[in-house]
Amino acid sequence: MQAIRQCSACARHAVGGLVRNQDVSLLQRRSASSIRYLRYVVLKEAVIQKPGELTNPTHISLASLSVGHGLWQVEDLSHNSLIRRAASVLTDSSSTFLSQATLALTEALTDYSKAVHSRITFQKRYLASLGKMSPSEEESLRRAISGWRAEAAERLNECKHYDSTWINAVNISKMAAEAAYSSGAHQASILVQTNIQVAQSQVEEARKLSAEADKKLAETKVEEIQRMAEYNAFLDGNEHEVHEAYLRED
Repeated sequence: MQAIRQCSACARHAVGGLVRNQDVSLLQRRSASSIRYLRYVVLKEAVIQKPGELTNPTHISLASLSVGHGLWQVEDLSHNSLIRRAASVLTDSSSTFLSQATLALTEALTDYSKAVHSRITFQKRYLASLGKMSPSEEESLRRAISGWRAEAAERLNECKHYDSTWINAVNISKMAAEAAYSSGAHQASILVQTNIQVAQSQVEEARKLSAEADKKLAETKVEEIQRMAEYNAFLDGNEHEVHEAYLRED
């Protein structure tokens, strides 16, 4: 009988242990299920939150719960974060504006320089050929000089127009850089400042080329005045000699 009671006690103990193990397993499953449900609810609430509620620190802290061992996390939607993002967008836009304005201005300055140099080339050719050309050749060179003069004037107007646009782009970029720095977007601010320096360097180089073209054009104009004076004096001298010869014949 004693052995039977011991066996019965062992059996009850074993059954109790089995039940407890089953309870623990059930609790674990329920716990895991509850955690999954909690995550689902948090994510669902984070998605359907109204814009005003998303800035609430309580909602943000809940929305920031990690899911899947921290591999997924709802973005930070605090005021500071949104301001930094907006500042970054502003710097991107201002950089694009500055880049396009710089390209337009440098191309206009380059085209102006080319037009001036072409005019100088034809003017020098004309001056070197004075008195040696046929009337048709002289007229052709005059038309070429006039055409390049008009081309240079048109390109110069473009330079003035794009120069104003470029200055505005630089000023806007400077303000964007300051706004980005004050908002905490330091990297974006540094990038814009670098873009400004590059743009200024490119425009300065293009302006040097156009200034050199203007200088050569001024020198050519002085040369033209001297050459035309010499040529006119030569013509006047020939006419005077012809007149005296005519008087001697009489």
